[in-house]
Amino acid sequence: MSTPPEWRVLDFLSDLHLQASEPATLEAFSRYLRHTPADGIFILGDLFEVWVGDDAAEAGSFEGHCGELLREAAAQRPVFFLRGNRDFLVGSEFLNTTGVRDLPDPTVFTFTGQRWLLSHGDALCVDDKEYQRFRSQVRSANWQEDFLARPLPERQAMGRAMREASSARQHELTYHADVDAEAARAWLMEANATTLIHGHTHRPADHVLGTDAQGQALRRIVLSDWHLDGTAPRAEVLRLQASGLSRVPIS
Repeated sequence: MSTPPEWRVLDFLSDLHLQASEPATLEAFSRYLRHTPADGIFILGDLFEVWVGDDAAEAGSFEGHCGELLREAAAQRPVFFLRGNRDFLVGSEFLNTTGVRDLPDPTVFTFTGQRWLLSHGDALCVDDKEYQRFRSQVRSANWQEDFLARPLPERQAMGRAMREASSARQHELTYHADVDAEAARAWLMEANATTLIHGHTHRPADHVLGTDAQGQALRRIVLSDWHLDGTAPRAEVLRLQASGLSRVPIS
């Protein structure tokens, strides 16, 4: 995709893991949406802690409230959404209702004459074999059709169980797989881009990946997660302007 020539400010964020039990994070997100100077907002996955189907966003629900915030934001400026490992079931009904624009993973876009690559990042954590098997299973059309055919209360219970199992697994692991540098380089070379922006790992940092055939530096920029309800609050937006990238703290 090519951004409109009049755009001057683009914001990238991911891994907010919005949930009813963390109201401070939701309120910070709401304030951000109201006051950002961005011409376009790119949400790169895991906006929600869990998503069990678009019908969960009924009136009066937490998901429905989040949908209202997104609808108001999308009426002011384009808001793009790329699915993560927690909210891969966000569907066209929710996006159409809110006015949020769907993005495939990965996505290439052009800004100020440069090509950039966007991803949630989980597909590049190739060393986590167990997760990659799970990802392949739940991203299949058959699995999703079977899951979404179940009653909403059953899906909500299954979503809670999967979330708890994932949390327990993370606590047990002594090593947490990161994005594979060679896989990231391969994606950049195929996309003819020099910078990959992604989330998922909750390890905000800038990584150098060598150079391409023309000697241009390749890099991957990792977004921050948001968690404003704990003892060590953190939240950040990556902002892109003609002058370059900057990290903007959110409170």
